[in-house]
Amino acid sequence: MSQTREATQSRIAEEDRLRADLYNFLGVLLSGPPDGMLLEQTAGLQGDQSELGQGITTLARLSRLSKPKTVQSEFNRLFIGLGRGELLPYASYYLTGFLNEKPLAVLRQDMQARGLARAENVFEPEDNIGSLMEMMGAMIVGRFGTPATLTQQRDFFNRHIAPWAGHFFADLEGAKNSVFYVPVGTVGRCFMQVEAEGFRMSAG
Repeated sequence: MSQTREATQSRIAEEDRLRADLYNFLGVLLSGPPDGMLLEQTAGLQGDQSELGQGITTLARLSRLSKPKTVQSEFNRLFIGLGRGELLPYASYYLTGFLNEKPLAVLRQDMQARGLARAENVFEPEDNIGSLMEMMGAMIVGRFGTPATLTQQRDFFNRHIAPWAGHFFADLEGAKNSVFYVPVGTVGRCFMQVEAEGFRMSAG
């Protein structure tokens, strides 16, 4: 790591680093089923008494009880299925009712402006919830360059995440195929509320 990179990392507030960690964690869980190592790491998490904290505690407990194969089956039923899963975790679908619509085009423009690109081994549209969580985490800590300012973070969140992510996470909590992913939905829904409120206050 270069000195410049180290200096950049040290300037990132602990609160922002924790926010980025939670975005990345949600991104990993929503981009593919967790393997044994991730389940083991998740089993060690502890939450506080808030609704978000209780969601983390429940998720940790389920991680201790779940086998990777079981969670993979659940992931497939939720997001892949025969033809399609129970949920379609894409901004375009939630906002227009169709895939690959204007929200995806707008996101691609913003990604290009920020130097973000879809990984070559990823074939899903970029407006899926897992990718958006990971993009937000990357912007906060500057994984692809200079860390985004709070205003840049707020603009990206309000344009691409706020209009639909809370609805998606609530659907994930209530999905008939959700077991392991019920508390993932709780954590995501609560975190989106915290972020929206934080950005609203910062704009005042």
